[in-house]
Amino acid sequence: MGQSVFVPKEGAGEPRVAASPDTVKRLTALGFDVVIEQGAGLGSRIPDEDFAAAGARIGKAADAAKADIVLKLRRPTASEIAGYRRGAVVFAIMDPYGHEAALEAMAKAGIVAFAMELMPRITRAQSMDVLSSQANLAGYRAVIDAAAEYDRALPMMMTAAGTVPAAKVFVMGAGVAGLQAIATARRLGAVVTATDVRAAAGEQVASLGAKFIMTDALKDASGEGGYARELTEEEKRAQAELVADHIAKQDIVITTALIPGRPAPRLVTAEMVKSMRPGSVIVDLAVERGGNVEGAVAGEIVTTSNGVKIIGHVNVPGRVAASASALYARNLFAFLETMVDKEKKELSIDFEDELVKATLLTRDGKVVHPNFARAAASAEALATDSDIVKAAKGTEPGLEVPPGKAPARRGTRRKSAGEDTGAAPKRTRKSTAGKKTSGGEG
Repeated sequence: MGQSVFVPKEGAGEPRVAASPDTVKRLTALGFDVVIEQGAGLGSRIPDEDFAAAGARIGKAADAAKADIVLKLRRPTASEIAGYRRGAVVFAIMDPYGHEAALEAMAKAGIVAFAMELMPRITRAQSMDVLSSQANLAGYRAVIDAAAEYDRALPMMMTAAGTVPAAKVFVMGAGVAGLQAIATARRLGAVVTATDVRAAAGEQVASLGAKFIMTDALKDASGEGGYARELTEEEKRAQAELVADHIAKQDIVITTALIPGRPAPRLVTAEMVKSMRPGSVIVDLAVERGGNVEGAVAGEIVTTSNGVKIIGHVNVPGRVAASASALYARNLFAFLETMVDKEKKELSIDFEDELVKATLLTRDGKVVHPNFARAAASAEALATDSDIVKAAKGTEPGLEVPPGKAPARRGTRRKSAGEDTGAAPKRTRKSTAGKKTSGGEG
């Protein structure tokens, strides 16, 4: 019997699954015995019969105790960790920033844990990039959700009764999610504008048929690796003024700025929201990290006193679960395949490999990733059992910006330039029923 791979059913609020019939076939071809927990794929429209036909055995949660490899979406909870054998290799979106106690718990359990969202964005790892695959779908779904709440047509329509003007869509951030949002809104016939602090993003925006707007005071804020650097106070003020003037004329606004381990940057203030017309819609893709939009609430659609809807859906890739699962499963397989000894048909991890070094969190009973080792040691001294259980419930990781070390926590959040300091607008709340923050079990 070969080494075993176990794919569990994720907890409440997470419809995605870490395998597909296609990847099950590929895993069995590599010599692995694959066990899928009963019902694991139902949220992604994959019945157990499809997994069985691909070569998997349908099992129970208890089968995790015998698995050599565990493939997941979310970081394992304390109860799941207790069911794994020592030495098990676990792949998941671990959301490690700010959850040092949970990392220490995995280390103590003897798990070899890999955080898929820490995958470096290099050519070799493109097929393993979970941030890109999931952000792509989040950007698409953001436009669909906005269109569903917007009570007008998006494309221009010329009829005998008159002309319906095209909706104006403004996308803030031209990363993976932002570019897909632009492309989707354009396909639906909207007039699209976009902004980003990196001048190089302008060409990508224009290539999709949208207009790029950028203040003259901000020449370029590109940092290392093509990502944004920290703006100066003067640049923040100039950018805020540009956005404030532009946003008042928009029908739909989609914000996409999200930084792993840090609060989401505030892009849209309460005053900006107040300037928008009744019936306008804002989609905040960063709501799980505090939100880009003042007044956004995770898991709810908020209607402000001036009739603007602020959509705060959580786990947006999970709202396109079938597609998201298929892509995520391929990301996992592509990474796992690099660790397989094809002759022996077993896992053989090269701990000197650059991809392994970048994603490995725990090994040999220790937190080994340099970004988290010291923090986890501190958490070990302070954590209680209840702390570990709470820390095992993570949130949806960032979509756009490469991970950086989480800053020290402060008692109050620093206000960004141009942010309104008044009270949030009065609002009514429309719950997105059944949707929890992505810290659901599993």
